[in-house]
Amino acid sequence: MNTQSHIFGPVPSRRLGFSLGIDLVPYKTCSFDCVYCQLGRTTNKTIQRREYVSKKLIMKELEERLTKGEEIDYITFSGSGEPTLNSKIGEMIRDIKRMTAIPIAVLTNGSLLFEVEMRDELRNADLVLPSLDAVKQNIFEMINRPHEGLLMEKIVEGLKKFRKEFENEIWLEVMLVKDINDGVGDVKQMTDVINEIDPDKVQLNTVVRPPCESFAMPLDPVKMKEISKMISEKSEIIASHDRRAQTAYEKEIEKEIVTLLKRRPCTIEDISSFLGMHRNEIVKYIEVLEREKRVMERRHGNQSYLVVSEDEMRPM
Repeated sequence: MNTQSHIFGPVPSRRLGFSLGIDLVPYKTCSFDCVYCQLGRTTNKTIQRREYVSKKLIMKELEERLTKGEEIDYITFSGSGEPTLNSKIGEMIRDIKRMTAIPIAVLTNGSLLFEVEMRDELRNADLVLPSLDAVKQNIFEMINRPHEGLLMEKIVEGLKKFRKEFENEIWLEVMLVKDINDGVGDVKQMTDVINEIDPDKVQLNTVVRPPCESFAMPLDPVKMKEISKMISEKSEIIASHDRRAQTAYEKEIEKEIVTLLKRRPCTIEDISSFLGMHRNEIVKYIEVLEREKRVMERRHGNQSYLVVSEDEMRPM
């Protein structure tokens, strides 16, 4: 079991195969506070860039992990906050390139790409996956709840400039939330902006994991297909897949999670601490257990807890 605090996985990813994750910021340090985030509300909303996690520590942990000979399709800067807030991300990408031939992906909300320095720091990545959930400021504020210093207009301009400067692939993710950004007019405006950005792929997603806000609801498959046709020939729906088909999914960990939840309700953070695993890894298991109706979400105040179903509690 991986107990390292900043390197996690490899986890099976819907988009990147087996992804070895690197977490560059403390839990929920982000420039957004998205209503759909499965990791909970942002506790440190900021646009201040600094070395939140030591580059030296990250590189040491990564070097150790790469000696294990694990199946890794991408080394991915992601985790439990916005990775581009770490001021050393550019140096780390450069140094990892010297260490291994495994391609590097960066998952980002794209909020800082209007800065020349930020775009320059990402230039050596093999793949950048920014998100764009709105193109109007009012919807942007409703769905992403950004830091007060961020304007949608500047973010879109940053994405356009990055496309012109970045030589490798850009896959743009759009998270669709029912009755917030799925209106016909909103989708048409989004389509116009996406065409101007011209990413290599447009990946449509919806709320498939328990969100931090209960009102953040998913779109049904029919509506997702309709929107996909409207947006672009490059668009694809990111389909949920069977995690158990991936060898990184371990039945023993699933069993430990269920056993823990039979004792008491837990947050994702509780389970992560108890098992010594990264939150993003725990989310993969919860996704399977929820789909099988063995585990469900319960809210108490502003906190989301996981509990086992009544059927799971019954003796076999």
